[in-house]
This record gives sequence, structure tokens and C-alpha cells, in this order.
Amino acid sequence: MKNYLTEFIGTFFLVLTIGLCVIGGTDFAPLAIGSALMVMVYMGGHVSGGHYNPAVSLAAMMRGALESKELIPYWVSQIVGACVAAIAVNMIVGQTFAPAPGAGVSTMGALLVEFLFTFALCIVVLNSATAKGTEGNSFYGLAIGFTVMVGAFAGGGVSGGAFNPAVGIGPVLINATMGSGGFGDLWLYLVGPLAGGAVAAVVFKIQNPGDD
Repeated sequence: MKNYLTEFIGTFFLVLTIGLCVIGGTDFAPLAIGSALMVMVYMGGHVSGGHYNPAVSLAAMMRGALESKELIPYWVSQIVGACVAAIAVNMIVGQTFAPAPGAGVSTMGALLVEFLFTFALCIVVLNSATAKGTEGNSFYGLAIGFTVMVGAFAGGGVSGGAFNPAVGIGPVLINATMGSGGFGDLWLYLVGPLAGGAVAAVVFKIQNPGDD
């Protein structure tokens, strides 16, 4: 239960930060979002692994750092945390939000950005937080948070910058039920990130043969 509670809390504050920054039009939203993930990873990394992202959990499971029976409970905890955060944003500012590709961006372009930066995030997580060669380090949270910050600055205007199925599902669901949004773009934030996480796990095993 402590793992699921930690995943809920971390995902909640990540999505809360995203929502408030996006609605508030914060100039340095990617920095705030990356920092939120960083501090939440340091908060819960020693408890649950500090995933806060179904794609990261998938990569960790495929790498052998998460038992397969824990995958679905982790996903549920993360998605519920994202939904509650989206509701909290609505309660605070009276608006809903959801990731969406930028104007004029092609579907393939948005999908590719979601795939690539989720791959980057997951390969950084696996190498900095689960590999034997970096065991016991104190920089893993900073590396993970900065990866998301880089992705948000570089690709946020292209794909919406979710890089996380929970960041897609929670806000999109609440926006569709409490606001005026739909589910048309949701698949981008499922297919791209989950594929990125799966490929990252394969690449990690190539990079770290024998690290099981």
C-alpha cells in the first residue's frame, strides 16, 4: 500500500503543477514541471521507485526492476492521482486543461515527439536509478527531472509535452467530463509514451548486459 500511496502522491503533485502552470501561462513552466518531478522522485524513490508515469513503470517491469504483478496497481495509482490533480486544478482556478498538439503540427510529428522524449526519460530513469553501475548515487532525481524539463521546452509546443500516459488520461478525462474537451488526442499520449518506455527497456538491456 505504501508504494501505491507514494505513486498517487507523486503523480498528483506532478499533474497539479502542470495544470496550474499551463492555465496560468507561466513562462518557465517546463522548469517548474521538471523541478516538481525531481522533488517528488527524491520524496518517493526509496519507497516505490518514484515512477509517477505508466511508461516508466512499464520500462521498469520489462527491465526487471518492478514485479509484473505490480504493474497494474502502479498504473491505477498513477492515473487516479492524475485525475484527482486535474479535479483540484479545476477547484482552484475554475478551469480544466488537457495536453494537445500545437496548431499545424502533424499527427506523426506529435506522436514522434511523445515517443522520443518518453524514451529519453525512461532510459535515463533505468540507467540512473536502477543500474548496478550507478547504484547508490544521489543525482538520479536531478537527472530525471531535467530530462522532463528538456522535453517540455523542446517538444511541449509540438505534442503538448505529456511524455506520460497518466498526464494524458487524467486531464483529458476530467476536461471531457467537466469542461468541453474530447478524447480525440488521447491515443497519442498512450501509444507514444508506452512505446517509448518499452523500447527504452530493450535498449537498456543492450547497454547493460548481465545487469538483471
